[in-house]
Amino acid sequence: MQPIDLLVFPKWLVTIEPEGQALEDHAMAVDGGRILEILPADFARQTYAPRDTLVLADHAVMPGLVNGHTHSAMTLLRGIADDLPLMDWLNNHIWPAEGAHVSRAFCVDGVRLAAAEMIRGGTTCFNDMYFFPDATAEVAAQTGMRAVIGLLLIDFPTTWAANADEYIRKGLDVYENDIRLQPLLSAAFAPHAPYTVSDAPLLRIRELATEMGLPIHMHVHETADEVNGAVAADGRRPWERLKSLDLLGPDFIAVHMTQLTDDEIADCGRLGVNIAHCPESNLKLASGIAPIARLIAAGANVMVGTDGPSSNNDLDLLAEMRTASLLAKGTSGDPRAVPAAQALKLATLNGAKALGLDADIGSLVAGKSADFIAIDLNHPSTTPVYDVISILAYAVGRDQVTDVYVAGRALMRDRRLLTLDEPAVLAKAAEWREKIRPRT
Repeated sequence: MQPIDLLVFPKWLVTIEPEGQALEDHAMAVDGGRILEILPADFARQTYAPRDTLVLADHAVMPGLVNGHTHSAMTLLRGIADDLPLMDWLNNHIWPAEGAHVSRAFCVDGVRLAAAEMIRGGTTCFNDMYFFPDATAEVAAQTGMRAVIGLLLIDFPTTWAANADEYIRKGLDVYENDIRLQPLLSAAFAPHAPYTVSDAPLLRIRELATEMGLPIHMHVHETADEVNGAVAADGRRPWERLKSLDLLGPDFIAVHMTQLTDDEIADCGRLGVNIAHCPESNLKLASGIAPIARLIAAGANVMVGTDGPSSNNDLDLLAEMRTASLLAKGTSGDPRAVPAAQALKLATLNGAKALGLDADIGSLVAGKSADFIAIDLNHPSTTPVYDVISILAYAVGRDQVTDVYVAGRALMRDRRLLTLDEPAVLAKAAEWREKIRPRT
């Protein structure tokens, strides 16, 4: 018998590829951090001698979830300003709070809190955009999560940089020193939005992204006010401006996209643009609803993200996936829009594809990294199970996630976090609350 690191025996093995496949009486063999084989359970017992075995008699095992867009350190600003329109929320509450409190220490503690929440909810990979990306990279590496670290760019000065040139220079330094050699980390250029970044820095980002093979991650068409303001300023919608700057293509991740014309939807498919759909944040800020059924039909790759935990206000990707599917049905008037199997892809393989990681993650296929989660379905809200794909898409809660692995390493086992000191993380969050609360 062949010695290997791990054999996993779940009740259901949801592979994502082929779409809708859910195997019973099968096992997943893992060695060296990668999936060796998915095979019938009896044959696995005869073939492999595992150093560890994970028997999950009531569980579904599926790929780890990919959070397509977040600002993870903003866990420490969760709930400080709610029930407000986007620009009021940003200008009068969030940006002043960030100016007063954001530091490298803030980001380290905020990302640790986010990592604990995300791991507990089954997220194994996140695409981040925030200040002090070196802090995010440090925590992701320490916790064993997979992450795409945004190299932030804004025209105006913040605690991280004074001007566009400094943002770019510091971002490149972070990439070289904190990201490039980390096996689970990669980077994306992260210009904040069309209304906060001018043409010259965007042209420089396009040059660098093409030269370095990194994606570009940007908020686009989040609100009607954003679009109307751009038209009033220079007669063009933001999409038209970004297109003229040659930013749009298969390496571009457009976040939100709630305000789209027919031609812009067609562009997304024709140009191969990736869409990061954040339905719960968009609903909470009343920003609009991305027409994802039409975007998918046009050929765009759509993934889901939570956005930041101060506008959502959580990092629950299972809930986000469900909301995305239900909104697509309701807004299109078609109950067949974004069916259950496709909803699971929004939170797994589509996210991996958008981030350039689909050769490694997003589905349970031999040769890919062993990034997977186990979800206990022996629960009043998820029984009886007639169709496990449907249960995962429409019924399961993040509290049912029991085990989380990245590259074959357990980050949570039987609901116990293994790479984070959870009491210490919570204590730090309480300290920040006492610092921030008097100002708010």
